[in-house]
Amino acid sequence: LGDDDPLWLSGGHAPPAMIQVWSMLGLGAPKSGSGGDAVLRVLDESGYTGVVATNCEQVYDRYVRHGERLHSTMRFDGIAGPKKTAMGEGYFVTWYQTWYDENDSRVAEMLFRVLKFIPRGDRKRASSNSGKYPLQPAIGPDTAFFWDGVKAGELRIQRCADCGALRHPPGPMCPSCHSLKRDYTVASGRGEVHSYVVHHHPPVPGRKLPFVVAVVELEEGVRMVGNINDCPSEEVHVGMPVKLTLEQMDEDLTLPQWAPLNTPAEPEPVADEAPPPILEIDLTPTFVIATALATRDFTPVHHDTALARAQGSKDIFVNILTSMGLVQRAALATVPGAVLERIDVRLGAPAYAGDTLRLYTERLDGTTLKVRGAVSLGDHVTATVRFKEPA
Repeated sequence: LGDDDPLWLSGGHAPPAMIQVWSMLGLGAPKSGSGGDAVLRVLDESGYTGVVATNCEQVYDRYVRHGERLHSTMRFDGIAGPKKTAMGEGYFVTWYQTWYDENDSRVAEMLFRVLKFIPRGDRKRASSNSGKYPLQPAIGPDTAFFWDGVKAGELRIQRCADCGALRHPPGPMCPSCHSLKRDYTVASGRGEVHSYVVHHHPPVPGRKLPFVVAVVELEEGVRMVGNINDCPSEEVHVGMPVKLTLEQMDEDLTLPQWAPLNTPAEPEPVADEAPPPILEIDLTPTFVIATALATRDFTPVHHDTALARAQGSKDIFVNILTSMGLVQRAALATVPGAVLERIDVRLGAPAYAGDTLRLYTERLDGTTLKVRGAVSLGDHVTATVRFKEPA
């Protein structure tokens, strides 16, 4: 991973963020029978054969030294789902692993979470209507432009091509001049709540009750119905400023929804005057494959392009063990000589081969550091690193 810290090279210590590597099975090694294997097997048999890591939290009691023989225990924590994600429908599976030395003293503990999902090519095998959201809109000649726009990230409003009047819902004839000629304009995605109801019953697929359904008056003057997300129902009020959000319901359906205008929909872009990254790494195919092998991760999505694409990815991508190691490298490059106590990592956008990973760090206090790794698709990794004492 390019980490040339003298503590690893000549100091006799093993990098703490690589604790999981020492317990990874070799290529072709028999399964060890961990607590979560039965759950993973049931998900595989039900069509949820895709897997991608999402979270890793490691706590280090002490650094281990070269030559020590460790043993570990594993306990299954839980399963959550089904959830609609960018990868498709899936379940989040969590377990804990703990490492001990030869005296049975704990040296490290880890929470690890993966998403088990239905690969794009296998979604007909799913038990929940092939992974389709059950409430599908009726799309015809008059409304296709609207749904095509949503897929493209635009909120399109039908416009009369003769008098310019805007109308929603779309229709075949202009109610103002009765022209049959029509095109569309792209809305700003901002408006305010004109009226709303709080839905308590009956249950709606994919929705947690209660939720708010609102009529939103757009800046352009037309009104549109949608749910209010990211806001408790008791805080919604008539006149509340809102902005467009796009909610992925299944692989084909995206719904336009609304959120309070003061809720950021995505991270703010890094300003030109922001400090340069602490690390910048070209994610060549060689780097992606070699680091996966170096961390004893033989999952095909990290080295087989065809299998990665069959699972719904556009290419092979960096594995989470490599991301953990790079977070450690960035943290110790920022605070040389610090002793790591904990690393909490959450993965976001995939770091695909051919991209560039840039890692930025920010001191939060004397013992806490924030690490952010960005690729062209957005933030690949966000992490909090804690040191044992102020550094």
